[in-house]
Amino acid sequence: MESPTERVAGRFDWLSVTLLLGAVLLCYYLVPLLALVVAQPPGAVFARLTAPAVIGAARTSLLGAGASTLLATAFGLPLAYWLARTDGRLPTLLTAVVVLPLVLPPVVSGMVLLTVVGPNTVVGSAAATAGVPLTRSLAGVALAQTFVASPFVVVTSKAAIEGVDRRLEHAARSLGKRRFTAVRRVTLPLAWPGILAGITLAFARAMGEFGATIMLAYYPRTMPVQIWVSFTTLGLDEAFPIAVVLVGLAVATLVVLETLGTNPLE
Repeated sequence: MESPTERVAGRFDWLSVTLLLGAVLLCYYLVPLLALVVAQPPGAVFARLTAPAVIGAARTSLLGAGASTLLATAFGLPLAYWLARTDGRLPTLLTAVVVLPLVLPPVVSGMVLLTVVGPNTVVGSAAATAGVPLTRSLAGVALAQTFVASPFVVVTSKAAIEGVDRRLEHAARSLGKRRFTAVRRVTLPLAWPGILAGITLAFARAMGEFGATIMLAYYPRTMPVQIWVSFTTLGLDEAFPIAVVLVGLAVATLVVLETLGTNPLE
């Protein structure tokens, strides 16, 4: 016999309730973006597309985000595997270190980086002497974006790798495969959707990074920095079209990443 609680619960379609609650949050995401697009005449947006400052900022954002995503993947994916496959307290401690840039205010992240790679530091002065300045340069943009975006690759990939049964790797190794081969052919393909999600989030975060970037590399300007400059010097109406361009670039690149990410490791 059903209890009163079970009878009440049976009257509700909880799946529809979750959809309704989720729809409120989705509207909160979409309505401001649609308002941003609708508020700007297409002619104003297209006119800004050809402005040299916007073209340069878009190029810097794409190059910086691409470079930082490659760095985050090249170094973050091995770290994620180690954290996922190592037992003990040390991985927990190091995971907290990885997450730290996510909770730091972006401006503080920029200040922290300046104490390491700023022009008056040992690393910064040595790099500048070698002809590779780490501030006010594309390298500075990539360093700032890597610091704030790479945790997405590590944390998401770690969770995806943990979801792959270790016994599958052990089975591959029992058949004579080296550990690297077992990871490449078994673990990474199975964990790839989660890994790709982390890479995509890292790229999106890098494209939208402002605080750390403006501290480390005001020039060359990225799209968020260019939007801020346009807003502070010319007003909101002048900044809106550039914001629409940034949203369009972000959406287009995310679509491309998702399209290309159909498990290439298989």
